[in-house]
Amino acid sequence: MTPALTALLCLGLSLGPRTRMQAGPFPKPTLWAEPGSVISWGSPVTIWCQGSLEAQEYQLDKEGSPEPWDRNNPLEPKNKARFSIPSMTQHHAGRYRCHYYSSAGWSEPSDPLELVMTGFYNKPTLSALPSPVVASGGNMTLRCGSQKGYHHFVLMKEGEHQLPRTLDSQQLHSGGFQALFPVGPVTPSHRWRFTCYYYYTNTPWVWSHPSDPLEILPSGVSRKPSLLTLQGPVLAPGQSLTLQCGSDVGYDRFVLYKEGERDFLQRPGQQPQAGLSQANFTLGPVSRSYGGQYRCYGAHNLSSEWSAPSDPLDILITGQIYDTVSLSAQPGPTVASGENMTLLCQSRGYFDTFLLTKEGAAHPPLRLRSMYGAHKYQAEFPMSPVTSAHAGTYRCYGSRSSNPHLLSFPSEPLELMVSGHSGGSSLPPTGPPSTPGLGRYLEVLIGVSVAFVLLLFLLLFLLLLRQRHSKHRTSDQRKTDFQRPAGAAETEPKDRGLLRRSSPAADVQEENLSDAAVKDTQSEDRVELDSQSPHDEDPQAVTYAPVKHSSPRREMASPPSSLSGEFLDTKDRQVEEDRQMDTEAAASEASQDVTYAQLHSLTLRRKATEPPPSQEGEPPAEPSIYATLAIH
Repeated sequence: MTPALTALLCLGLSLGPRTRMQAGPFPKPTLWAEPGSVISWGSPVTIWCQGSLEAQEYQLDKEGSPEPWDRNNPLEPKNKARFSIPSMTQHHAGRYRCHYYSSAGWSEPSDPLELVMTGFYNKPTLSALPSPVVASGGNMTLRCGSQKGYHHFVLMKEGEHQLPRTLDSQQLHSGGFQALFPVGPVTPSHRWRFTCYYYYTNTPWVWSHPSDPLEILPSGVSRKPSLLTLQGPVLAPGQSLTLQCGSDVGYDRFVLYKEGERDFLQRPGQQPQAGLSQANFTLGPVSRSYGGQYRCYGAHNLSSEWSAPSDPLDILITGQIYDTVSLSAQPGPTVASGENMTLLCQSRGYFDTFLLTKEGAAHPPLRLRSMYGAHKYQAEFPMSPVTSAHAGTYRCYGSRSSNPHLLSFPSEPLELMVSGHSGGSSLPPTGPPSTPGLGRYLEVLIGVSVAFVLLLFLLLFLLLLRQRHSKHRTSDQRKTDFQRPAGAAETEPKDRGLLRRSSPAADVQEENLSDAAVKDTQSEDRVELDSQSPHDEDPQAVTYAPVKHSSPRREMASPPSSLSGEFLDTKDRQVEEDRQMDTEAAASEASQDVTYAQLHSLTLRRKATEPPPSQEGEPPAEPSIYATLAIH
């Protein structure tokens, strides 16, 4: 055999098998991994290569390896082979292909399989911007970040066999690295749950630990639930915390979300009564990591859409800042209802904000920005006007803007006591605030005024009562005096009708005048007390009879209303005569005493005859009216 023929024969034997593998009639096999192509460090993985029923042998190749990675005989029914990796390491990570051999030669290689090992580096962080809750149909951004300068970030969606999304990292001004992945539109038709990783360029199949999973909640417009805490929003480390999410819509399940977290807490709904549903989320014992802002959502079992979020609830953890704070009341812890007062919270340490809490109150703490002055940080909480609802025990805390949900230790408790109304209006003051002492002054002034008015009314009542009692006594005495039988002897007057005498000589003259008036009953008119005419009674009339030593006369302080016209004419003439007689008497007897007698009378009646005829040459005598007096 010639050398040329020998060379051609050797060339044909060496090219024959490779030419049959490239041009063989069998399709290329399929390659996949179970449970997946991304395997955590140390976990088992199985690689499957599926070809033809006529395959006699399967071969697995790894990119970069000069020798076949593994060879296996097919399993019944001979259309596939299994390659097992009991414990995944970084040496197993890489790109794989497989092909099979039959009587016709070698098949085409499969499509590459990239087998990734995770858990070689620390995990990154994954968060949603602005929050993991998005309206149905909306878009959002997922942020994957790390403090180390890894080259690439990978975002994976759970439950899908799509290829991971990879982005180059971007360095932040703070020194960290991140990648932003746009996501959307988000619909409630399926679950949106993500994780992210990072790796270096020179080892693209060796990844970090996965981030904590982040689930996106597509929310709707159904009514928002309510979120409250059973222990209050301010807690000390070690206390238990229970958050209650409830609604009257009747949701079947609830989730609790803390702002900045990557996951939710989900609880089934319970129905304490018809139409109401709620879920309790028990957290604790609490630590500083529990401080933050919480929201909750509700959903029905037959829907993937969540409700609108509840109103935010801030949970505050005390004892995280060691600078002390103090609380005081101005003007003092005891104040009258309706007055003004201020609670002052202050500290020598730096605080951005001061918070004021009331023991047992359901409302959140009051917050005020601190002001620096007199080498202290302080905040003034005005309470104007004070009502009974302000009474209670107060404490104050300080916080800083770097983490507003972490507070200082509490101040010493301050008990505020509210007394009764100060007499002022309960409406808020519209003018400038009054000084602390003005309220006390007004209270004393109003009390004195009220006491004076009451005393005045009491004196007036006693005066009226005395006058009424005097009138009753006067009326009784009148009835006693004027109900005597006719001709009865006159008794000595006591309280009423008392005679005022000026001297003993006057007493003698009065007796003589009285006797003369009694004897001379035929030549004068007599005025008697008529107690038998009740229709003529005028108890308000008082008759005075002046008796002088020279000429007795009678005065009426108030004429009886029942006198006849004739008697009134007679009275007028008598008044004129009395005036003349008084003038003459005053001229002749300047030192003469006059005695007045007060008469209690109901009716004065004239019982007199005409005077006797006068002698010739003398003026006719005029009738005179006298009152019969009994003088003792």
